[in-house]
Amino acid sequence: MRSRHPWLSLVRAGALPPAAAWCVAAALLVLCLLGAAPAPGEPAQPVVTVIHLDTTIQPVSAWYLERGLQQAEQAHAAAVLLLMNTPGGLLESMREMVHSILASPVPVIVYVAPAGSRAGSAGFFLLEAADVAAMAPGTNAGAAHPVIEGKTLDPIMKQKLENDATAFLRSFVSLRKRNLNAAQDAVLNSKSYSEAEAMQLGLLTLVAPDVPSLLHALDGQTVTRISGKTAVLHLHNARLVDAAPSLREQILGGLMDPNLAVLLLVAGALLIYLEFNAPGTIIPGAVGTLLLVTGLFALDLLPLRYTAIMLLVAALVLLLLEIKVPSHGILAALGILCLVFGLLTLVNGPIPEMQVRLATALGVGMGFGLITVFLVRIALRARQNKVLTGAAAMIGALAVAQEPLAAQGSPTPRGQVLVRGELWLAEAPSPVPAGERVKVTGVRGLTLLVEPMPFREA
Repeated sequence: MRSRHPWLSLVRAGALPPAAAWCVAAALLVLCLLGAAPAPGEPAQPVVTVIHLDTTIQPVSAWYLERGLQQAEQAHAAAVLLLMNTPGGLLESMREMVHSILASPVPVIVYVAPAGSRAGSAGFFLLEAADVAAMAPGTNAGAAHPVIEGKTLDPIMKQKLENDATAFLRSFVSLRKRNLNAAQDAVLNSKSYSEAEAMQLGLLTLVAPDVPSLLHALDGQTVTRISGKTAVLHLHNARLVDAAPSLREQILGGLMDPNLAVLLLVAGALLIYLEFNAPGTIIPGAVGTLLLVTGLFALDLLPLRYTAIMLLVAALVLLLLEIKVPSHGILAALGILCLVFGLLTLVNGPIPEMQVRLATALGVGMGFGLITVFLVRIALRARQNKVLTGAAAMIGALAVAQEPLAAQGSPTPRGQVLVRGELWLAEAPSPVPAGERVKVTGVRGLTLLVEPMPFREA
């Protein structure tokens, strides 16, 4: 049979020295490796890190964006693609995210997609801060006027807030060579633009129907970074790698809903109260503490009103006073009203998505108020009731002397009495004839302390 490797036949035949055979094998191995490696002129497949922002702009989303940009830098990605659909959010978190985008060593593409998405309020700042600003058909961006919910600003404070926001926007929009006047209109006059209007006004780089079309259109394009340097986007046949949010970011992102935070807070308080009234159950106290701490942590990440916190404290005081003071429910009603209004205004969110809903405030406030009054009233009544078990339950009971309670070798009259169907040894301060009723006034060991009852009381 003919050998598949002729050079091995030559070695066996002695025509090829072993040293030469090893050289041939090494050369063949090098050729195989070179054949498997890409050609010198063929570039490696580019990587695009994808970050999803489809929630409000708050501290957790800022942490997620920062981590995604670091991941892209470590992977030497060709670009970062931020898919955005947000109603807006907190001003401070937006500033942190803009800073992260501007400082990113990897070019950032912000793409408002899919159809029906928006870059509202603070999201408009992120869109304009990107190296490439893109939108899908059927989307909109703008309405970026700064808002302090629940407050009527005086003209000077309003002007200061507007000037600060527009100056921050101008600091990077002018460097991006985009329409400065149209961008400022979105802040000063709350203008909102469709994708066609934004493209016509020079606020966008391009409009693309989907991600593949976007990357195809940007392949080979040169973008100017915020530092003034230029970079060429090599996005042909790019591999998309999602920067998935961590478990911590997922949990905290869900807790950024103030309605959920309020529910956790109230549920935790009720469970802890249950533990105090039924000590030793452990589970309600442990679960309640966990829920209470989680709710407080979530609220700590949100902007709170201190006046609303004072209303909540006043509500608790009024609910407790209702139990002590007979006000026929007036104090309880005022306490529940303070509780509902305090919960409704607790979170000072700039957008409705970051505020406590009216239904949540009414349900939680009225439910918690009524449950608190009911449970505390029951607990106080239970504490005031007479003890029905143990030695203390004998005090005040009526007994009948079964024999004369007289001094029998002792200065204290003693004898047996019948109380609640049981015979007890009793002591009295004075002699008691058999058959007379007595009242138990104390217990000493297994001896009852009794005294004769007045005629009328008997």
